[in-house]
Amino acid sequence: MTTAKDHNLNITLPEETIKLIDQLTPKGYRSQFINEAVQYYITQKALADLREQLKEGAIRRAKRDLELAEEWFDLEEEVCQKNEK
Repeated sequence: MTTAKDHNLNITLPEETIKLIDQLTPKGYRSQFINEAVQYYITQKALADLREQLKEGAIRRAKRDLELAEEWFDLEEEVCQKNEK
């Protein structure tokens, strides 16, 4: 079903792709299927990009984080030992 905000696109897909789409979706629902597939892909791509950014940031901050952990280690050990007594 199209709405006032929907747009018609003329796209070209390989025949094998069309066969796969037709195997997975009822007749007349190609557009809905392709829309859902594109939305899913965009979401997954955004998550993958975010993961990569977080990983890169963690790598960039690793030295600083290690230095902070080492700096506070003795104090934390002292507190833990006091709490165990």
